[in-house]
Amino acid sequence: MATALAKLLRENPERRYIMFGGKGGLGKTTFSAATAYWLARQGYKVLVFSVDPQASLSDIFQRDIFGKGPVEIMPNLWAQEIDADRRIKEYQEEIRRKILDMYGLDQVPPEIEDYIQAASAEPAMEESAIFDAVVDIVVEGRYDYYIYDLVPLGHALYYLSMAKVYDEWITKITKLREEMREYEEMVARIRRQQTEEDRILEELQYIRQRINMSSSILTDSRRTAFFFVLIPEELVILDTLKAAELFRRFDVPISGYVVNRVLPTELLGQNIPEYLRNRIEMQRRHLEEIRARFGDQVLAYVPELERDVTGLDMIARVAKLLFGNGKA
Repeated sequence: MATALAKLLRENPERRYIMFGGKGGLGKTTFSAATAYWLARQGYKVLVFSVDPQASLSDIFQRDIFGKGPVEIMPNLWAQEIDADRRIKEYQEEIRRKILDMYGLDQVPPEIEDYIQAASAEPAMEESAIFDAVVDIVVEGRYDYYIYDLVPLGHALYYLSMAKVYDEWITKITKLREEMREYEEMVARIRRQQTEEDRILEELQYIRQRINMSSSILTDSRRTAFFFVLIPEELVILDTLKAAELFRRFDVPISGYVVNRVLPTELLGQNIPEYLRNRIEMQRRHLEEIRARFGDQVLAYVPELERDVTGLDMIARVAKLLFGNGKA
């Protein structure tokens, strides 16, 4: 029998960008992997990828995939963990190359090299590098479905506001452009010629085009499905409510919620330890609150499992809990 989650994807086949977000350690990676597995088993070509520097797709698939690009896990399913550090180094090299090409210099001036190093050390640069890598993945368009295993909430909000981060980066590049004008004029005087075109401005326009494309995907409810993962605990519920409100401010469409690690109430009729009985009772109260707060937006309740979810057999088990036997 198909679940509400399966029904939502079946009724919205154009939603090919699927994201799981929430606090760290709640099951985002597990559900990302299970969704990718489920779609791949139905014949769709799927990429699940992580933008979390602490990614655990390698652990859950029991394969070393970090920084290796898309790695085939099984027919129709690829997984990828983005290496932000390597991406930043590629950035640095690209900036150096463009400066040398644009101004006909043999080497990057020391003060500009210092600027490149300083800019690369900023936290925004890592986020920007990850964002840029994601844009590359999406623009390539090789897959039917893209499953985003997002970073924990605070970083996810930052990630989802990357357009603003990029604007800051563009401002810095513009400032660099102004600083380099001095060198440009000097080189032009030496060569007694004028620069015919402003390639830096072309670069800025190219970046803005990429921003607009990625932002349009993130905020397009027709193409994007964003699911919050939570567990029946008071602080997690409160954090999820706050985060959902912030996501709405960024115009990120929320498609629903998935509640993880639900303890079976059937155990209350058995001889179980007192602490476990208390936890089940506590969860029962919080589940009532979740139903009151989120209503039919909760698309699945996934029980606590007896072991960690690693390996395809366990991933298949979670996929069945999420989607039942339904078809997308």
